[in-house]
Amino acid sequence: MTPLETQLSKYADLAVQIGVNVQPGQILVVSAPISAAEFVRMITAKAYAIGASQVKVNWSDEFITRQQFEHAAPEVFTKAPTWFAGEMTEFAENGAAFLHVIAEDPDALKGIDPERIANFQKTRGAALTKYREMQMSDKVSWSIVAIPSQPWADKVFPEVPAEQRISKLWDAIFHTVRLDREDPVAAWQEHLDTLEQKANVLNAKKYKSLHYIAPGTDLSIELPEGHLWAQGDSINAKGHSFVANMPTEEVFTAPLKTGVNGTVRSTKPLSYGGNIIDNFSITFEQGRIVNVKAEKGQEALEYLIGLDEGAKYLGEVALVPHKSPISESNILYFNTLFDENASNHLAIGTAYAFCLEGGKDMNQEELIERGLNTSVTHVDFMIGSPEMDIYGITADGTKEPVFLKGNWAF
Repeated sequence: MTPLETQLSKYADLAVQIGVNVQPGQILVVSAPISAAEFVRMITAKAYAIGASQVKVNWSDEFITRQQFEHAAPEVFTKAPTWFAGEMTEFAENGAAFLHVIAEDPDALKGIDPERIANFQKTRGAALTKYREMQMSDKVSWSIVAIPSQPWADKVFPEVPAEQRISKLWDAIFHTVRLDREDPVAAWQEHLDTLEQKANVLNAKKYKSLHYIAPGTDLSIELPEGHLWAQGDSINAKGHSFVANMPTEEVFTAPLKTGVNGTVRSTKPLSYGGNIIDNFSITFEQGRIVNVKAEKGQEALEYLIGLDEGAKYLGEVALVPHKSPISESNILYFNTLFDENASNHLAIGTAYAFCLEGGKDMNQEELIERGLNTSVTHVDFMIGSPEMDIYGITADGTKEPVFLKGNWAF
């Protein structure tokens, strides 16, 4: 094997064993671009070696996707893909694990009518409602990993000679997923233990709300009664662990849907629907977004919050210290999987059921009654900086520092 092939093999091991944690007799569903074929072949071989009963691969191609958005009939974007939703739901009901391999061009759909993109996102999200409910309540194992593409590498490292960009992005990805450690699996376990310690402290505090203060940000977020802080690894319905995001640096929970007030300003670009949204602020009143302003991507941001009523509310509150590997690399990835793990962030849209005591066993109506948001979308955006302070407010009104100058205060 070449050095890259050796690293790819280790990366595939991480994805299969730590990411989705495939079990003997389990189905693995892989979604990936055709540019990831070599990596997906490795994943397939390793999954079968563990004892997977079937590996189903759903391929995509950005050129074909762009052609569709440019030329397909309008009804293509408003007609629910019931066949695909049915397949995903059936696999989930049969206990499958789901691995998503991404290699996105941040500008893949630049110039495309944002209404087409919004219609596609809304229709697809609605069709996948049942599958997403199972995913958001940890009924199934799922994970996201990334590999470089030339357009993505060009965006991240424009100052590097073109022929070196892919290699440099590979090195950066391998570092973020701890593949450059002597024992990556042990390094991951140590890392997850550290995140769990932070979550345990926050769960013991049971803060009633959080107050964010930073340049352009003054935001209060109330937390629902019985909220739970979660971290990198989760447990599925059969008791098996998995890591949904690789890399992951966050500790997160769900906000009270109607308890968000104030204004928050982004600190990193958001790559959404093949377009970049940058330098934006969002204002909330009683949880609902009442105003958005973006220097770049205003129309795309407006379409995002217009996907449904739930897209006008938050579904996630995530804490990530500024002193973390991705942040300290000073690399802007233009990819949420990486950028959200370099920065405190929030998510527009649906909340994770497991962020509420007993939430995994609640239906949508019960979750809504307890104050969680539901939507066809879930989109993270970055707000952290070394100038951000976050205070936890207890039930008796005591104000305690959680973050000071962008880092943990405890």
